[in-house]
Amino acid sequence: MMAASQAQGSGASLDVAGASLVDVAEFIDQQPVGRFQIGLLLTCAAVLFLDGFDTQAIGYVAPAVAREWGLTKGALGPVFSAGLFGLMIGALLFGPLADRIGRKKIIVFSTLAFGIGAIVTAFVQDVNTLLAIRFLTGLGLGGAMPNAIAMTSEFSPRRRRATMVMIMFCGFSVGAALGGLIAAALIPHFGWRSVFIVGGAAPLLLVPILALRLPESVRFLAITGRAHARVADLLRLINPKAAFAPATRFVVHEPELRGIPVLHLFRAGRTLVTLLLWVVFFMSLLDLYFLSNWLPTLLNDLGASVSEAAAIGSMLQVGGVVGTFALGSIIDRFSFRALALVYFIAVFAVGAIGQLGHSVIFVTLAIFAAGFCIVGGQIAANGLAAAFYPTSIRATGIGWALGIGRVGSIVGPLVGGVLLAMKWSTASVFMAAAAAALCAALAAFCLGRLAGMGGSGKAAADQPASFDAALRPSTTAGA
Repeated sequence: MMAASQAQGSGASLDVAGASLVDVAEFIDQQPVGRFQIGLLLTCAAVLFLDGFDTQAIGYVAPAVAREWGLTKGALGPVFSAGLFGLMIGALLFGPLADRIGRKKIIVFSTLAFGIGAIVTAFVQDVNTLLAIRFLTGLGLGGAMPNAIAMTSEFSPRRRRATMVMIMFCGFSVGAALGGLIAAALIPHFGWRSVFIVGGAAPLLLVPILALRLPESVRFLAITGRAHARVADLLRLINPKAAFAPATRFVVHEPELRGIPVLHLFRAGRTLVTLLLWVVFFMSLLDLYFLSNWLPTLLNDLGASVSEAAAIGSMLQVGGVVGTFALGSIIDRFSFRALALVYFIAVFAVGAIGQLGHSVIFVTLAIFAAGFCIVGGQIAANGLAAAFYPTSIRATGIGWALGIGRVGSIVGPLVGGVLLAMKWSTASVFMAAAAAALCAALAAFCLGRLAGMGGSGKAAADQPASFDAALRPSTTAGA
């Protein structure tokens, strides 16, 4: 392919003036993770930090909203689900759109949209208006996430891809956890509306920075075949020693998939893995949003103040951050087999929350463990999904997995409201949540078996060793 491959691997000064083609994926895979990639990771993490803050804020302020408006504790279930329904639609729409027009435009637009939505939320006066605004805000929140994942994945070497995506996604967990701590500090002094003022102003300040500094995905540019000079500039940012002749063309050796992107999720042996991924995302996000939205209220029912419930509930996301850093290299090495084990442990952690609710120390530890497994597991699933799909449908694959997962995230809060309305005990409610974690564990276990067989039902001898390798056909895109 290119004479520079050996020079890149050895770390020598690079000169590919004689090369006519450069494989972008191969080039990135041969580089160490450098300053530019870390900066990009942090930028995408900042977007998801604010995404997580705004997504979870409604759960933290729910007890104060219910008290101010004289609502029952189950009345805000539709509001929770309206925002998550917007997240689902945003992921389903903006993933495929990004595969057509680019990741950057969608990330910038989505950040602007959810920033404006959060500001407007601070001024609503009734439940119906709140429900509508949370839906519209969710559209922006849902569009940002799959594209931040795709962007980070496409600038990362394969051997570190899941780890890079998982570390980046920690931004969401940190933002969600900090949302609880900020809500606990702001609500007693400034009221619940102040949480959304903070959550809206920050994204609006970030938008011009994204517009000026965020690059377009280098793999997306290469596969379009229309921006070779820009691709060369981005590769030189990854490795400043690289030199390319003006006539050099940049390619990605992946299929150039035309037509409706969603249909390609079910072609070329992707059907079973896609469906199992959807089960993992559905059950994982059902559990995650059930816990995120109802933990403060349930803890408040058990005797914690609004501020205490928000602070203790935030340990779910703190555990997720710790779990993400702890699991990154393990997921890169053991893939879905490790993910299945994580979700099996989550079954016991989630179930324990309902049994230990009257002990602050023990329930805090149980919530932390649940976050470690559920949040950490979901973030690992994001990274594994990004590694499975090729560039031309990566945002679509991630977006639709997240979109199907958002159906679970809508169902989770609604189920919580129904169970509470039916007077289920706290212990029984959390046992129901543990059952969802068990379903995610079983789906991840099946994915692990498929990975051992090469990514499909065929024998390992007939298939490449990894899902990602299975997506490296002889067709050259972008040439």
